[in-house]
Amino acid sequence: MVTGASAGIGRAIAVALGGLGWTVGLGARRVAQLDETAKIVADAGGTPLAHPLDVTDSLSIDTFCDFVRSHAGTIQVLVNNAGTALPGAIHEMSDEDHRRIVETNLLGPMLLTRRVVAQLRRAAIAGDIVFISSDATVQKRPHLATYLSTKAGIEAFAQTLALESEGVGVRSSVVRVGPTLTGFADEWDLEVFDDLMPRWQRFGIQRHFNTMAPEDVARAVVTVVTAPPHMWVPIVEVQPNAPLEPPT
Repeated sequence: MVTGASAGIGRAIAVALGGLGWTVGLGARRVAQLDETAKIVADAGGTPLAHPLDVTDSLSIDTFCDFVRSHAGTIQVLVNNAGTALPGAIHEMSDEDHRRIVETNLLGPMLLTRRVVAQLRRAAIAGDIVFISSDATVQKRPHLATYLSTKAGIEAFAQTLALESEGVGVRSSVVRVGPTLTGFADEWDLEVFDDLMPRWQRFGIQRHFNTMAPEDVARAVVTVVTAPPHMWVPIVEVQPNAPLEPPT
């Protein structure tokens, strides 16, 4: 199962898993785009199971899990990718903005993971839980405090899940992502970058402006979930390489 599979990194991950010949549960709120993902997954050789999903809604989570299980049996891989971010100073953002980010990025993956891990342990089947995180957890970016806090929280959750799952065959892994070209910030006012980029550079955060493609992140996820059973990848960070400097 891949959450946030309607576009960007989530779509790329779903297509990459489909390329392995897997059945892939696709969840997202944007149903029309989810159907587009399903077609691409099928073209890649996978079997898509597309269904609406709002990770902030427990009933939606249950319905999604039931749908995938009814068509494919025990869910063996969960990629918690769905996420959101809104830029803004802590004191200027509304309560609703803070709540939306926390419920989407932190609480939602917790609730979905609870359900998948429970059924894996009941069935005594090995599986992988993957959490898509951000390099903002280690490179703190002003005006993204709530977003980076949720990602730091989900990394702590993933690490604790790994301890609880030791010896039962459930692997918990983090893929920490650097700047990637997606539609993630499409709803942002682009003028905000005029203020944020110089601010981030002042703190040494944004050293260059190269970005990765979503497929680069998908490649890392595939590496994690196809590792042999005796091996575990707790965390992998992927970053865009700096542009080549002209020879002197």
